[in-house]
Amino acid sequence: MREDGEDMRILKNYLYNAVYQLFIIIVPFITIPYIARTIGPYGVGVNTFTNSIIQYFILLGTLGLTMYGNRQIAYTRNDKVKMTKTFWEIEGLLCLTVTISYLIFYVYLELNNDFKAYYLAQSLTIIAVIFDVSWFFMGVENFRVTVIRNAIIKIISISLIFLVVKNSGDLLKYILINSCAILLGNMTFWPYLRNYLVKISFKELNIFTHLKPALILFIPQIATNIYVVLNKTMLGALSSINAAGFFDNSDKIIKIILAVLTSLATVMMPRVANTFASGDKEKVNKYLKISFDFTMLMAVPLMFGLSAIAIRFAPWFLGNDFMVVGKVMELEAPVILVIATASVVGNQYLLPTNHNKQYTLSVTLGAVINLVLNVPLILYFGALGTAVATVISELCVTLAQLFFIRKLVKLRILFLDFWKYILSGLVMYLCVKLLNIFLSFNILTLLVEVASGIIIYVLMIFIMHPNILDFIDSFLNDNQLKFWRKK
Repeated sequence: MREDGEDMRILKNYLYNAVYQLFIIIVPFITIPYIARTIGPYGVGVNTFTNSIIQYFILLGTLGLTMYGNRQIAYTRNDKVKMTKTFWEIEGLLCLTVTISYLIFYVYLELNNDFKAYYLAQSLTIIAVIFDVSWFFMGVENFRVTVIRNAIIKIISISLIFLVVKNSGDLLKYILINSCAILLGNMTFWPYLRNYLVKISFKELNIFTHLKPALILFIPQIATNIYVVLNKTMLGALSSINAAGFFDNSDKIIKIILAVLTSLATVMMPRVANTFASGDKEKVNKYLKISFDFTMLMAVPLMFGLSAIAIRFAPWFLGNDFMVVGKVMELEAPVILVIATASVVGNQYLLPTNHNKQYTLSVTLGAVINLVLNVPLILYFGALGTAVATVISELCVTLAQLFFIRKLVKLRILFLDFWKYILSGLVMYLCVKLLNIFLSFNILTLLVEVASGIIIYVLMIFIMHPNILDFIDSFLNDNQLKFWRKK
């Protein structure tokens, strides 16, 4: 009974997070084409380039503490006094590191006069890190708070964008709206803390006990940000501001899709960490297998579907000035499957089970490969080269992580049904691609292609019948039976 209750809680948390991620998907599909047409390729490029620089200072400010904090709260949540002490120690250290980071940013600003006003507007997101306690609520597996608060702030910021941003001269207003939304959104979490924290003596706190273990997780975050943020910085420096904007639009659309998949990793990490802390390794492996199959079931059609429509979708969605984004998206689409796999193996297994060294090595390898490939590929192919470098580096991360878990998990069992998802996805891809080639592209065509892709993939999955279908069927039947018993 307890296990069924845990499964239901995981499902509810995933649904909360997935619904929010779907909301996040819908929002950019409204704002991205509007912003692309309103502030243009150069404005998008300036926003992308300045934001990429700010991300380095945010990275320095967080110092790995948010990921570390999520895990530590999951470890200690059964003891309220210990959990409260852990929270205030991590939050105190976070305040210190963010303050130091902002002072370094101010020095950078004094030495760099380009885009100064835009940098200042973007820098509000550095300050916002201090107030971001979403890591705590994830640790206690309360995703409802983060989802509802963020959704409300998001709706307000969207409304302001349409009311205030009217032309390329409103770029600063656009950046300020986004930065203020993040800051205010983070502040709204704090009132909910009183439901979890108890009174403790602040004299007993020792914030620096968390510095070393947080730094261990900070190293892979540095490596990850090299190929998440440095791509755009290098494009702006080695190619053009416009090229940074082209890649950013492709990357945003792909990361929006990925958000639905990685939301499962967000939900599962504290659950696996808590299960691992209790010593139940068998259940940890069970969670891994179910998560992997469920992620593959969704990642494969999303990858093939986006690749099939990318070329004609991009100019229709963003405008003819962004024609090249279609090709960038088509080249970058495989990263959906690759990152989805890594989110299961890395974030749902290696990190919560304290295999920090292996996780760090994998993402460091990806960062080095990305850095080496980026220079020649950007110089010769611009944004297209960055897309290729991204896919190769992310693939190396995933392969390294699979290599590290080969003795801990039976990979043959993990990938048992993988070919069924790929074959189903390929059949779907060929059908949707033919529709995309022969039909004139408009909103109706897009809906027809998406609907056709879903129907074909679902039919193929039922024909191939991977094991995840039996699990879903059993889970739904068990919980339906419990529902009727309650009535």
